[in-house]
Amino acid sequence: MEKKKAILLATAAVFLTGIAVGYLNDWFIRPSKQEFILDKEGIISRGSLRVAVDNNSSSFYIYRGRRMGYEYELLLDLGKELGVEIEFVVASGFDEAFGKLEEGRVDLIAMNVQQNEERESFVTFTESLGTMSTVLVGREKLTSWDSLGSDTVYVRKGAVYKSQLELLKDSLHLDFSILEVQDHEEILLDRVYDQEVRWTVAEKNVAQTNATYYDELQLGLEVSKEEPVTWAMRSSSPELLQAVNNWLVEKKEVFIPRTHARYFLDSKNQYARSTSTFSSLGGDRISVYDEIIQENAQTLGWDWRLLAALVYKESRFDTTALSYAGAQGLLQLMPVTVERFGVTNPNDPEESLKGGVKYLQYLDKFWMERVPETNERIKFILASYTIGQGHVEDAWRLTLKYRKNTQSWQEVSNFLSLKSDPKYYRDAVVKSGYAKGHIAVKYVRDVLALFQSYKALVDP
Repeated sequence: MEKKKAILLATAAVFLTGIAVGYLNDWFIRPSKQEFILDKEGIISRGSLRVAVDNNSSSFYIYRGRRMGYEYELLLDLGKELGVEIEFVVASGFDEAFGKLEEGRVDLIAMNVQQNEERESFVTFTESLGTMSTVLVGREKLTSWDSLGSDTVYVRKGAVYKSQLELLKDSLHLDFSILEVQDHEEILLDRVYDQEVRWTVAEKNVAQTNATYYDELQLGLEVSKEEPVTWAMRSSSPELLQAVNNWLVEKKEVFIPRTHARYFLDSKNQYARSTSTFSSLGGDRISVYDEIIQENAQTLGWDWRLLAALVYKESRFDTTALSYAGAQGLLQLMPVTVERFGVTNPNDPEESLKGGVKYLQYLDKFWMERVPETNERIKFILASYTIGQGHVEDAWRLTLKYRKNTQSWQEVSNFLSLKSDPKYYRDAVVKSGYAKGHIAVKYVRDVLALFQSYKALVDP
C-alpha cells in the first residue's frame, strides 16, 4: 500500500512539475504585446500606418464608390509623407478606438478626443490641427442656459462634450442632466430631428452642415469656445509623434485649412453627399449597378463588395470608360478578352460584367492548384487581371527558383516587383519579359483596401 502511495505521489509530482514547466515555458515564450506595437521605423518597415477613424460625414465615408472625408484626405497626405499606406480602421466609439490603440491594433487615433489625465497616462496628443467650438442643438433656440431647466442633454460617450457641460453646469449652478450614449454626434442630431431626444451637443461645423438639410435644427447656446483639435497615439511612439507633428507644422498653413473648407464650408455639396442613396451615410448602395454586381459576384463566389471594388478601380462605374490600351466598359475588358469570352458590346454593363467574371473564373481555375487558400489566391487573380497571367506566373517561377513560398502573395509579389530589373526579367525561367510589376502589386493593395472600406461601411 505504501509503495503504491509513493508511486502515485511521485507521478503527481512529475505531472505537476510538467504543468509548471510547461506553464513557465509558455509564459517565457509567449510574445509580449509590446513586440507588436511599433514606432515610426517599425511602421515604415511594415509599410502601413493603422489609423482609427469615425464613419461620419466629416471623417470617413463612401460616396459613389469613392472613399471620402476630411480625416481621410489628411491621412492620405500623411501616408505619402511617411512613405506608407494608410489602413483605415473604423471605430464605433472612443472606447473601442483607445482599446485598439492600447492593444497595438492601430497606431493613431484620428478622431477629436478629449485630453484628460487618465488618457495622458498611456497616450500622447499631437500638435493641434486647428480649433473647434461646440454648441447646444435642439429644435428650439434657447436664449439662456436657465431656459434648459431640468432637461437632459444627450452626448456621445467619450467625447469632450460631457466635461464641457459639467463645467458649465457647476459654474452657473444649473439643473440639467447629462446622459452619455454610444451614438455618434450625427446620429444624435438625427434623433433630435426625429424628436426622440430634445438636446445634444456637437461640433459647430458638424451642426451647421446638418442644419442645411434639417431646417428644424437650431444651433443654440455656445458650449465651448474655440479649442484645439488633436489626434492621439501611444506614448511609446515618440518618433511617430515627432513625424506627425512635423507634417502638421508644414500642412497647417494651406493644405489643412483648404481641406477643412471643402468639407465644412461647402454645405451644398456636403448635403448632397450625406443624403445620397449612393453614400454610406445616406443610403447603402455603392453604385447604380449593385444588383448586377451582386448577381455576378454570386456566380464567381466572391463577396459582392470585392467585385464592386474591382469595378470601381477599373472604371469608376463608367460604362463608357476607354483606356489608352483599348480596354472598355465597367471591367475594362481588352479586345482579346472581349473576343475570347463572347462579349459583343463591352459598353453594356451586363455584358461587361459577365465577360469579366468569366475571365476571373478562368484565372481562379488557373491558380487553384498552385494557391489553394482562397483569400491568398484572390491576390494572384487580381494581379493577373491587371498585368496579365504570364507576368504573375513568371514571378511565381522566380519565387520557386529562389526557394521561397510560392503560395504566399507577399513572397511572389516581391519578385513581381522585381520584373523591371534585368537581373530578374532576363532570367531563364521568365517567359513574358519585362514588366512594371510594382504597379500591379499596388493595384492589388488598392483593390483590397477599397474592399475593406466597403466591408466596414456598406452592408453585405
